[in-house]
Amino acid sequence: MATPTKPKRRARIVVGSAKTAVDSAIYLDDRLPFARWLRPQLRKLFPSHWSFLLGELALYSFALLVLTGTFLTLFYKPNPDVAFASAAEISLNVRGGLLMRQLHHWSATVFVLAIVAHLCRVFFTGAFRRPRELTWMLGVVLFGLVLFESFLGVSLPGDQLAMTGLRQAQGLLLSIPVVGTYLSAFAFDGEFPGQVLPRIFVTHVLLVPGILMAVVPLHALILTWRQKHTERRSSRRESEGRANEERSGRDHEHERRSSRRESEERANEERSGRDHEHERKAVEGQVSGGPFFPYFAVKNGATALFTMGAIAALATFVRVNPVWEHGAYSAGGHVPSAQPFWYFGVLDGAQRLVPPWELTIGGYVLQPGLWIPPLILTVFFGILLLYPFLERRFTGDGDHHHLLDRPSQAPVRTALGIAVIAFFTVLWAGTWVSEAAPPMHSAPGFPQPPPAPQALLTVPHDTYATIVLGLRVAVFVVPVVAFLVARAVCRGRAGQRGL
Repeated sequence: MATPTKPKRRARIVVGSAKTAVDSAIYLDDRLPFARWLRPQLRKLFPSHWSFLLGELALYSFALLVLTGTFLTLFYKPNPDVAFASAAEISLNVRGGLLMRQLHHWSATVFVLAIVAHLCRVFFTGAFRRPRELTWMLGVVLFGLVLFESFLGVSLPGDQLAMTGLRQAQGLLLSIPVVGTYLSAFAFDGEFPGQVLPRIFVTHVLLVPGILMAVVPLHALILTWRQKHTERRSSRRESEGRANEERSGRDHEHERRSSRRESEERANEERSGRDHEHERKAVEGQVSGGPFFPYFAVKNGATALFTMGAIAALATFVRVNPVWEHGAYSAGGHVPSAQPFWYFGVLDGAQRLVPPWELTIGGYVLQPGLWIPPLILTVFFGILLLYPFLERRFTGDGDHHHLLDRPSQAPVRTALGIAVIAFFTVLWAGTWVSEAAPPMHSAPGFPQPPPAPQALLTVPHDTYATIVLGLRVAVFVVPVVAFLVARAVCRGRAGQRGL
């Protein structure tokens, strides 16, 4: 007869740890009933299509953005006199500092890009419709905050490029009638640059991130845990809905032929109501996909690793914003040969395309050309924020929607989106080409100034004027053409599908 052996020490530790964990879970569940709430949440179904992960891509970019920003905050000095030296020291002297700056920059870029892609996906599929208007509005607010936060971030290094952008912002504030000087004094605390960098630092590190860390979970939790996810029309739910419609039609035809007209109408109304309720429950009450655990949790983990790995690869091999080459800010220095980041190019391009209009009223010179670009963005964000209600007002569609539209099913909405993208692309194109800087000469007895650095695409004055004129025409023509072409293509595809 075999003699039982005493378990090894490692096995006893494993068994004891498992028992301790189970006992702790039972203890907590007796006092805080987590299991009752957690069990259905872990079994909640999530869609499996890749386009639904664009929001997660933005979320993990934001997480990496916060982590790298925390590291940079430990070394950055927001004093205007040493801000540039601080940024250069982080890049060249702090161990891992340049990699952290690159990670922070690319995280911000991917964050904005993922939000734009997610916003386009929601818009073109109609996922913003009732009952998801609040989620859409939170997303638009998040988009605006991220753009503002990005502008603050690229202004902090205090180099020639950053301070030139702040100088333009101050000029825009000063051009506002009546309150412009007060706004400039509030932001800059005196003459440029004043104390703008410490104020930007506090806003960039504390205020806006605090708002973002409240809006991002709120935006995600409302959609994820309080509402069911939308369904693609290629999913099983649409097939069930179509089958219910066909069954309803067959039953209607059979009853119409087997009874009198009055009885048929009454029976048809009752059956139509039952079929509509059945279809509503089939489409609205269920979601196709996999459960949160383990399916969606594993998928989310893989998405997080992929996102951070891709950003790390970009930060390692692609250099961006080399502040040590731009140099410290000098009031008479040339702007570095760098184009605006793509999410700022729209505003900068609009400023280049708007004519330099001036109006003299009561002895005051007003410059409305400076106001047009920010007004365009203000109107755009206002319409974007209220678009679910505007579309409902013009279409009269106030129903609950849980099935996504194909772009061809909403030709006008799709055409509007394409037209807006074309409009902002033309504005952005205004930053792709720059005019060659005129030669500068010093007064006799003083050294000659260094030549201005060449921009990415530099052309002579006459060529640049022709390009600007062409873009001014295109900004009105291209969106209209894009709208008409997109609407015609959508209607053609809808006719082929029989929608």
